[in-house]
Amino acid sequence: MSAVPELRQPQQPQPLQQQQPPRPPRQRAGALQATPASAARTRAVPAPLVGLPDHALLVTAIAERLHAGLGLPELPEQALRGLVQDCAHALHQLRPGLAQAHGERARIEQELQDVRAALARARHELAGTRDGERRALHLAEHDGLTALPNRGCFQARLDAALARRSTDAHATLAVLFLDLDNFKPINDQHGHQTGDELLRIVAQRLSRAVRGGDMVCRLGGDEFACLLATPMGRGQLEQVAAKLFDAISAPLSVGPLELSVRPSIGIAVSPSDGSTTALLLRHADTAMYRAKKRQLGYTFFDGRVDA
Repeated sequence: MSAVPELRQPQQPQPLQQQQPPRPPRQRAGALQATPASAARTRAVPAPLVGLPDHALLVTAIAERLHAGLGLPELPEQALRGLVQDCAHALHQLRPGLAQAHGERARIEQELQDVRAALARARHELAGTRDGERRALHLAEHDGLTALPNRGCFQARLDAALARRSTDAHATLAVLFLDLDNFKPINDQHGHQTGDELLRIVAQRLSRAVRGGDMVCRLGGDEFACLLATPMGRGQLEQVAAKLFDAISAPLSVGPLELSVRPSIGIAVSPSDGSTTALLLRHADTAMYRAKKRQLGYTFFDGRVDA
């Protein structure tokens, strides 16, 4: 902020030296006679304000002083001219400060615009980073071919379900281990592209066949698993296994090919068949091999037979 210019007090005319005793002045027609009150108003022209905090106050002070001076009809012409010259001089001195303030305001506005643009870029980059993190997390937890949760995600979910079950001794959960029969011959005969499309179709059918609270994953190759975390009896588990078996065994089309595969399903129930993730998966896998060997479609783990 530039220094505030000081308004000079308008100069009053110097009194003439009287050689003779003063006589009342002759009045012209229409002239106003000076009175003690008017003389007091002449002396009451506002003094300049020094040290004003900003340009707006200085402009206001100049305007007020002009109004005060012009409101005195007996103000001598020389004093009036001095008042106007002082105000004009103050306004002239005020111009560089106003220009500087205008330039400073333009600079601040440009900096503010730059900051806003940088903030918008930062927000965009942050949103991209979060999207990238979500995509990376999704890829880390899901199978790239079928988009189903992968083995690691399934094991983490099963760990959490077992931890919750530990607080309720009567709660049960089941793990179903699924393997596709004769998938390798189809893959070898028609190529990996056909085999991959078949796996995607199987994944979609499994996802549609289970309930909303259940979880289906691809363990790898042509092996899948299903977690049924809601307690249910043996008869209900058989119904779920039969539903999954029928969904996968239905004929399917891959391009011009009409194909058909059937699964073998092993079932392990916690806590009777194990209370850890590794043990349940191993027992469900063991039951699945027995179902495949005997062409049972699905069967429960039996410690007496599968030991």
